[in-house]
Amino acid sequence: MDKIEAKEKLEIIQASADAKQGANIQVLDISQMTTIADYFVVISGNSAPQIDAIVDEIQDKMAEAGYELYHNEGSAHSRWVILDYNEVIVHVFHREEREFYGLERLWTQREEGEDEDESN
Repeated sequence: MDKIEAKEKLEIIQASADAKQGANIQVLDISQMTTIADYFVVISGNSAPQIDAIVDEIQDKMAEAGYELYHNEGSAHSRWVILDYNEVIVHVFHREEREFYGLERLWTQREEGEDEDESN
């Protein structure tokens, strides 16, 4: 995987989410924890229409840049949409679902737990 390409994808995704007022945009580097992707981008929206707008903007801008969407899952009405751009996976949550599932917390705890295990 080309790190420059991944960084470009992250920039496009973050700018697209920001353009549609996506909240609390966070990039998690998971490259040392799993092989499913190198990065998760986690974004919050406050309503189904806003989630749709964020997802549509990301898909449009990524397609314009020539990046293929490998898979998507969910819908704004399910309150959690996943966009898979190979090494970058985007999670667009309704804010309440994001708090409930705590994706960042799960991956941060795993990273901290691995650090503790390595010191023993």
